[in-house]
Parts: sequence; structure tokens; C-alpha cells
Amino acid sequence: MTDSLDRFHEQWRTSIDDRDRFWLEQSKRIDWSRAPRTAIEDAGDSWSWFPDGELNLSYNTLDRHIEAGRGDAAAVIFDSAMTSESRTYTYHQLRDETAIFAGVLREQGVRRGERVIIYMPMIPEAVVAMLACARIGAVHSVVFGGFAANELATRIVDAGARILVMASGGLEPGKVVDYVPLVREALRLSDGAIDTVILKERDGFPTSIEDVPAGAGATWLDWSELAESANPAVPVPIAANDPLYLLYTSGTTGNPKGIVRDSGGYAVALDWSMRNIYGAGPGDVFWTASDVGWVVGHSYIVYAPLLIGATTVLYEGKPVGTPDAGAFWRVVEQHRVNVMFTAPTAIRAIHRIDPDLEQLARYDRSSLRALFLAGERLDPETYQWITAGLGVPVIDHWWQTETGWAISANPVGFGALPLKAGSSTVPMAGYDVAIVNSKGREVETGREGNIAIRLPLPPGTLTGVWGGPHRLRDSYLNVFPGYYATGDSGYFDNDGYLFVMGRTDDVINVAGHRLSTGALEEVIALHHDVAECAVVGVRDALKGQRAMGFVSLKSGRSVDESELRAQLVDLVRTRIGPVAAFRDVMFVDRLPKTRSGKILRKTLRQIIDGEPYRVPATIEDTSVLDPILAAAEAARAPII
Repeated sequence: MTDSLDRFHEQWRTSIDDRDRFWLEQSKRIDWSRAPRTAIEDAGDSWSWFPDGELNLSYNTLDRHIEAGRGDAAAVIFDSAMTSESRTYTYHQLRDETAIFAGVLREQGVRRGERVIIYMPMIPEAVVAMLACARIGAVHSVVFGGFAANELATRIVDAGARILVMASGGLEPGKVVDYVPLVREALRLSDGAIDTVILKERDGFPTSIEDVPAGAGATWLDWSELAESANPAVPVPIAANDPLYLLYTSGTTGNPKGIVRDSGGYAVALDWSMRNIYGAGPGDVFWTASDVGWVVGHSYIVYAPLLIGATTVLYEGKPVGTPDAGAFWRVVEQHRVNVMFTAPTAIRAIHRIDPDLEQLARYDRSSLRALFLAGERLDPETYQWITAGLGVPVIDHWWQTETGWAISANPVGFGALPLKAGSSTVPMAGYDVAIVNSKGREVETGREGNIAIRLPLPPGTLTGVWGGPHRLRDSYLNVFPGYYATGDSGYFDNDGYLFVMGRTDDVINVAGHRLSTGALEEVIALHHDVAECAVVGVRDALKGQRAMGFVSLKSGRSVDESELRAQLVDLVRTRIGPVAAFRDVMFVDRLPKTRSGKILRKTLRQIIDGEPYRVPATIEDTSVLDPILAAAEAARAPII
């Protein structure tokens, strides 16, 4: 199609056919204590990247830039829309704070391989704590600040941690979240697993370390007091395939899965991705509007930007309400952001409040080269709206907690390929993606099926699930032998572009016809009054399932709901056909989502079908379920 596509495809082909040569060449961009001579040891359903290499990621993200003469360059810009605070840390300053806190951990007896729980909001100390663990070879496990006590306790026990690092609390629009009572309850529930809590106090929070009584489940220590007397720690070389961190997925049943990430493969993959996917380099300002509690925050707030010597923006706030729908554009202007990365949900939130982008016009965004979106499927309507408003490439890309970086994307570093609405473009280096049916056999081009990745997975992806090698096999590898099962459905078009349509359990079966909820949502989103929508398959006595839509409207829209419902039903009938049996629409103020922006479709379906359900601990606001629960109960009430 284009020269850039040809050049990229040649590199992609080499990354699959000659893994050792390709990835060893990429590894030369990382500073190793002992450089690897082998790229991969592959044993079929287990593999190891750079098994003979040693390195330290704290050194690679901080010290080496200082040694190269860039110590005074900006490493982190902290921007709090909640407190109006803005603070810049140079690489030198960030390295010094990291080394001191690594010394604090070492003096508390933390050793190589030991797990440390980090329970903090979006403040610089969260980044410092992560890099400090990496500096001494400890394994960090970041738990989203404000998570419920029982969920925090579950992760403490599963990780086998004895040290917990926390802040006083976090800030939400109109709300202060006190973390201390949550942690105290988690300590009780985890039955003494934690013996030391290190607390970073923040001004304005209701509970301080002085308020914690002696014997409150652990020894509580003050971050600032410990840092005053600690000796800085030097980076400790660790094996490339030793764990760097555990990151727990928010499973709705059973124990959460602790995804294990290594250091060597992760460093090489992230470096490749920053140059080739995001087109970013040293000195660029890279802003990922997410949270360090999620994989996006680990990879593209902390490790990747600092690995390449860029400036990363650490933002405490929301896309709307802090104070308005111009919050993101203010950050772009103020900090001269070059590359931005957020979730489609954040853009849809702006669309709902400011559909005409009046706030965008107030700010200078001339520094911005591209906007990347991931986390939820980017519907074509939202894509076209924000592309027209920003006037820069808007790039959908697809990846998972398990993969750590993009499975498919548009490699801007090669020169952006032609964009296609609804597609995450093409598989990235090392990802050999296939579309298979329920028996694991590949389907023809254009046909939707299960998205699977041929083994071995590339560097930077999960190396296991904490608790034993069987957990990786049972969770991801046994579904389609020889493949990693992504749990998503989609198809390739004739140009090799991948279209990810949603989770496989979001495919509904209407009278024997398999319909993608993603395709239905695309059609509903075409209506000019719709800000956001979710479609689920609910039980139907005649057809097995039928499609039901949950729709939120753009701000300021005053519509007749019965008329709009009829218009949406007609729109689906015209675009998809009567086979969709679409007639049920519920209008809601907001859709229920996790804090990372994923819509809780499974929970919506269970509520409507009257099944037992468990609300994920990651839900952003449980109150949004109240009107849905009330409507479901009313629909099931007997007529007297």
C-alpha cells in the first residue's frame, strides 16, 4: 500500500522469522550489566527473553541519562488539577529521591525478589516508590489507590508481601478519599501479613500517622522521617527474566491474577514501542492520561518515557470536572505535550459535555503531534469527531494488561500508515496474530473469530501468572494449544488491518445469528444525540438472546425518549438488519465503568437477566448502577 507499510512489514516479518537476530539487535539500545548473547529460550508453552542478560531498570530510566549529560532535563512534570499544583523533577532530582527511598526500603530489610505493595494516588512519590523497588531488585505490586479493603487484602496475601507503601489519600472531584481506614481494614483482613507500613502524608487529609494507634496491624512509619536519615542505594543488577512487578487483573470471579513482568524483555519492548509506535524520543513531552494502578501507567507513564529520556506528565485529575471539559487541552498547552495517550472513554466524556469542542478552542495545542487511544474500542463516530477537532492523527491501538504494550497499532515511527476508522491497524513486532474459530482453526480473511497470538509471545509480555506455571497455561494457553487466547474477537480485512470488535463474551447469539456488540454500538453512536452507548445480549425466550442498548446523551440535549428510541431501533434495523431484533433501549446519565474506562457489559447483562452478579472492585462509581437495578426490578415485578 505504501512505502512505510512495506518497510514496517519487512521488520515485522524479521521479528517473527528471525527472533534472535531481530531482538538482540533491539537489545543494544538498553544498558546491560551483562549483555545477552541469546534472545530467547523457547520451550513451547514457556519461554524466556534474554535469559543470560543482567540489567537494572532504575539505572536505565534515570542514572544513564545523567551520565550522558542530561541530568538537568525534565523527567517528570507533576500536574494536579485537584490542587492546582505543578512541579517539575529533573532526571537528577528524580534519581536522588529514588535512591534515597530505595535506601529506606533496604534499611527496612527489603531484599531482591521481595514483593512490596504500593497503594498511592497519582503523586510523584508513587513513581519514586516503583523505581526504588526496581533499584534494589524488589518486586513492586501497585494497587490502585482507593481500592476496597478486601481487594487490597487479597492482593497482599496472594503476593506474599510484608511491606506496604501508601499515601494519606487521594482526591476525586468534590471528594477526599482517606486511605488510612482502608489500609487498616486490609491489614486486619490479611491476618498480619504486612509487618511494616510506610506512610507518605499529604496535607489536608483527615488521618495522619499520629492518629494511627500502636499495634494497628503493623508498624507504621513516616516516609519523610525515614528519608531524612536513609543512605542512598545504588542500582542492583538483576537477571533479565527476574520479576520487575506484579500487576493484578480485576477478575470478577476467584482470585485475581497477578501478571508477572520481567525487566529485560520489558525494557527492550518499551524502547522499541516508543520509537516505532509513538514516534517519540529524548526531550519529547509524553503524556499518558491514565493511572499508575493500571498497566498503561506502568508502561507509559513511568518506564517507557523515562527509558528513552523523554519527559513524562503525571496528571492528577479527570478529563471533565477538573474544572471543565477543557482540562486535557489546558495540560497540552501548559506543558507543550507532543504525544498524548488516553482512553476512548475519556474522549467520549469530553464529547458528552462539550460536543462542539468550545473548550478546545481556548487552548494552543500546536505542540501535539498525535493522540493515541486504547483501553476500550474506539468507535468510528468518536474517532471522526476528535480527529476533526484536533487536526492531528488520532490512533487507535489495542493491547492488554497481559501484553504490557501494543499488540496492534499504527507505527508512527515508520510514517503513519493510512488510518481506518474502527481498526487498530496492524500487528506490531513479535506479535503473530491469527483469527481462529472455536476449534482453534484459522478462518478466512474478513470473517470474525477469536483473536489469538501464536507462541511464543514477544518481549515485554507476561512471563507468568503469580502462583505457578500452571496458572499461565490454565488461564491463557490451553484454550487454543499453540496460541495465547486474548479473549477478544475480531477480523482482518484484505489489507491486513485488524478490527477488534470486543470481548468474545460480548458476541451475542440471536436466533442462531452471531452479532458483535461492537458493530451494534457503532451504529447507535451514529445518532447525533448519542454521547456513549453499550450493547449487551439479554435473555429472550424465543430467540435465545436479543440486543439491548444502554445510551447516554450529549450534554444539553432535550429529546423525547420514546421518539429517540424509535429512531435508534430504526437505525439498527437499517444498518444491521431485522436479524438484530433490536428494540430495547434504556437511557442513562452515565454508563457503569471501571476506573480504566472499561464498560461493565457483563454486569449489565447479569442485572437485566436477573442473574447473580459481582460488581468489580475497579468500578468507578457504584451509584450509576442504581437506576439500572431499579428498572430491572420493575420489569420483573408481577402485574397485579
